[in-house]
Amino acid sequence: MKQEPVHIPLAYDPRAFPPAPPPHLDDAETIVEHDWKTFASLSSLDDHWARPGWHDGRRAYYWMLHITDPAVVDLARGCQRLLAHLGMDPVPEEGLHVTLCRVGDAAEVSKNKIDRLAEVTRQRLSVRQFGLRAHPLAGSRGAVRLTLTPWRDLVAVQQQLAGLGTELGLPGGRPVSCFRPHLSIAYNNVARPAEDVVEAVSELRAQAAADVRVSAVSLVELRREQPVYRWNSVVSLGLTG
Repeated sequence: MKQEPVHIPLAYDPRAFPPAPPPHLDDAETIVEHDWKTFASLSSLDDHWARPGWHDGRRAYYWMLHITDPAVVDLARGCQRLLAHLGMDPVPEEGLHVTLCRVGDAAEVSKNKIDRLAEVTRQRLSVRQFGLRAHPLAGSRGAVRLTLTPWRDLVAVQQQLAGLGTELGLPGGRPVSCFRPHLSIAYNNVARPAEDVVEAVSELRAQAAADVRVSAVSLVELRREQPVYRWNSVVSLGLTG
């Protein structure tokens, strides 16, 4: 199957992190440096769990990539061990994921609509399997995370998934222009100055990157059980080879 061309809709948005997308979506060095410079410029970090509207027990549907590649898992676990003195909440091995887009709260999206979304996506998603690299290490206002490169295929699949949800009248979430793909490995759990965290993260940036193979996308019902995210899988859709 021929990969469909994709319009890249990313734009500056203060709700995203980094607020500005990288100037090139295919150049790993550019993306890694852009992620790092934006994270290193922070003066303070927020408590990730103090998010308006989120509470234990709330459930919402999301499209995501569930990351299980052994090399990436090992990289994440190694970085978590070396950052343990910061007291952050590590993402468990089974919880490593890349959020693609929000579908809507479980309270406002019926099971029939979710089943319809899964079926339409199965029929119409036209993205081939692709590879990524996970690079150590950067972060955001509320997490420490691996930088992913390149972005173009991630943006393509995210754009298609979000577009199908919109077409079916689902609530969705932030605009496509806010998409900033990343792989969080630990969540910051207290408001604090950024300096010590940035310094600790900087010492891990020389480690080798790990390869990721993206062969499926997952529709999940996500919930927060502080201090972790957990989900029930609705459907996993394989990408064409």
